[in-house]
Amino acid sequence: MQKHITGSLSAWLVALMIFTLCPASPVRAQQLDQILRGYEIAAVQGIPLNLKGKDWFLVGLGSYLVNSTGCNDCHTHPNWTATGNPYSGQPEQINTAEYLAGGRTFGMDTSVNPPIEIVSANITPDKTGKPAGLTLAQFLNVMHTGQDPDYSGRLLKVMPWPLYHWKTDLDLTAMYEYLRAIPSLQNNPNPGP
Repeated sequence: MQKHITGSLSAWLVALMIFTLCPASPVRAQQLDQILRGYEIAAVQGIPLNLKGKDWFLVGLGSYLVNSTGCNDCHTHPNWTATGNPYSGQPEQINTAEYLAGGRTFGMDTSVNPPIEIVSANITPDKTGKPAGLTLAQFLNVMHTGQDPDYSGRLLKVMPWPLYHWKTDLDLTAMYEYLRAIPSLQNNPNPGP
């Protein structure tokens, strides 16, 4: 635990030092707040980050965006630990054992033949370090267009890509960089609603 807190504190301090060297502006200050908040969320929830070879600013900003825009709601099943469900009055604790490994089921897509079950994707890094096995260009395409990477021409039915397509490329690149930094997990072994 001490090592995790120390590592997170070091990331915050480095981010603070670099940002203080940049010209001051309200936008940079807000972005710094989001970056630091992103690292705080990861630390409080116990999400280990591999920062080696990553852009620390993008990872922090990506953590803020991923963890504050609901990605966990669909891409982690169940969302909370057995004793960390805030909807049951418990102190919030994300299910890090299945964090963003997919597995939430949403029923059947009957618009294709044969019908397929709609299951949220595992968006943790694959063996090559690519979130959901996607390059940055493929990730940006999915987020901007809603095109299902597994089925050419098919729109994602459940993912709120119409909201995400308004994100800037910087925002989406930050989300991608954060997803590259989280632990790689196998597909969720216990899918469910």
